[in-house]
Amino acid sequence: MGEYIYSWEELSKYISDSLDNARRILPKRIYDDLESKLREVVEDKGLSPEEAREIIDSVVKDYEYSMIEPGEPVGTVAAQSIGEPGTQMTLRTFHYAGMREFNVTLGLPRFIEIVDARREPSTPVMYIYLDDEHKHSEAEAKKVARSIEFTRVINVTSEIDIDLVNMRIVLRLDPVMLEDKGVTVEQVKKVLEKLKLGRVEAEPSDPLVLYVYIEPGETFSLIDLQKKKEKILNAKIKGLKKIRRVILQSTISPDGTTEYFLVTEGSNLKDIFEVPGIDPRRVYTNDIHEVEEVLGIEAARIALIREMKNVLEEQGLDVDIRHIMLVADMMTWTGKVRQIGRHGVSGEKYSPLARAAFEMTTQNLFEAAIHGEEDRLLGITETVIAGGVIRMGTGMVEVSMNPAALVKPREVSEGEK
Repeated sequence: MGEYIYSWEELSKYISDSLDNARRILPKRIYDDLESKLREVVEDKGLSPEEAREIIDSVVKDYEYSMIEPGEPVGTVAAQSIGEPGTQMTLRTFHYAGMREFNVTLGLPRFIEIVDARREPSTPVMYIYLDDEHKHSEAEAKKVARSIEFTRVINVTSEIDIDLVNMRIVLRLDPVMLEDKGVTVEQVKKVLEKLKLGRVEAEPSDPLVLYVYIEPGETFSLIDLQKKKEKILNAKIKGLKKIRRVILQSTISPDGTTEYFLVTEGSNLKDIFEVPGIDPRRVYTNDIHEVEEVLGIEAARIALIREMKNVLEEQGLDVDIRHIMLVADMMTWTGKVRQIGRHGVSGEKYSPLARAAFEMTTQNLFEAAIHGEEDRLLGITETVIAGGVIRMGTGMVEVSMNPAALVKPREVSEGEK
């Protein structure tokens, strides 16, 4: 054959036996992908029949090697495959550059949060990508960020005092923070007027100073004034609840252009979809329960897999994705996110012995006795406790023998008759 370059049609005839074998063994999706990639390589660089057969055989061998043997205890293997690398995880947080107070929990603390199905993560974070109109402009991206960030009066105020002589509360606004948050003095004034605590006026000589006069004739104490002061400082100007801070980040798109996206401290998945300028298909939060409530249990399962995978990879730990998927399946198959613990997967097992072996042994046994529960010894834990053979591996097979059928009938000779 020498240096002859084959077309795909010619090559496929020489390797038809290998292709037929791969078609018989591989799932259709994997076979179609293999065939299309072989075709690309043949058209681009060329392949000899021997090289093509070697590639196909290697894919088939890897696929067969990856399959689970009948009776394999996949739960035990997954627990070991995640638990052992988990002992190498560090206790650390990721710090966002330029934001002193903004840290993201990683490592073992974050992994514990995930498998414990905590109601809220210690550092909720959202990644928000923008639509085509806003993602390539830094100014437009900043406008979206300012509309999202939850801004209160305290965020744009440099100082606030109580003037007991003139019965008023005095606010001095910070010009730097006003510009940074995209807030005007008029906006702050309107917010204060909506509180209906009293007349709001600006200092003629200094527009950044606002006075809130207490309503005349009102009986009040110093404690009442302090409460009014707190109410003023916590008044919302704009933004979404729970979104405490927004950081503008950028990345290089495949076409070479700069794309801006937002990272938020705090999470509000439900309301973020209504913000103009965002791409709702590319919004992500690390709050699993929020994903479940807004997008459903299937989305929560994908988020669990992604979060566990990211934590392990960030630590440099290589865990097969199927082990992670099995854990996510166990946490979500009932239709709600459950923790791996006594209030979730382990605590809701049907076997009282399995529940007692995990935690709170005496309490679980007492409760099972009070309710008259039965244990049919179907699982691994309870079978081991009872000294039985677990239904895994060779223990799944039951061999019965009929001794009578093994006795070969002896032929009777003519003389014995």
